[in-house]
Amino acid sequence: MAIPASKTELLDAISGTFDKLVIDLSKVPTNRARECSLEGHVKGTTMSPADLVSYLIGWNELVLKWLDQDDKGQDVDFPETGFKWNELGQLAQKFYKDYDDVGYHELLDRLKKAKENLVETITARSDNELYGGPWYDKWTKGRMIQFNTSSPYANARGRIRKWLKTQT
Repeated sequence: MAIPASKTELLDAISGTFDKLVIDLSKVPTNRARECSLEGHVKGTTMSPADLVSYLIGWNELVLKWLDQDDKGQDVDFPETGFKWNELGQLAQKFYKDYDDVGYHELLDRLKKAKENLVETITARSDNELYGGPWYDKWTKGRMIQFNTSSPYANARGRIRKWLKTQT
């Protein structure tokens, strides 16, 4: 898939990858959703399908937080307060823990809601705001959104499809 370069392309990338991912996530048996049998986000670790969904929720809500802070004229602490870009494995572990007491179907609902909120906030923005210039380092706002939404959706889909194939 080409890298989105406009609001329309970004929305299409998010919706297209998300819709395919949700179909695969819905195939996870509820009684196996907390089974740590997927390769984790940190080398040598494992995670559950529920952890994978928690990770996606964490990133989606983090992107929404970035955009909200930016809208309010506040400094955005990328990637998250207390974490550096080279500590994303630790951030993933935080996301797993943040949602470890949430049921699998509720996690899926929360992920869908976060995605809907992203689509809503992206839709309200202009192409110029999203792609007119750098927002973080050399990256545009649209590219930062894509890095942390549609790209992880595609990665998660590959992981969950591989897992599902081994579960027969």
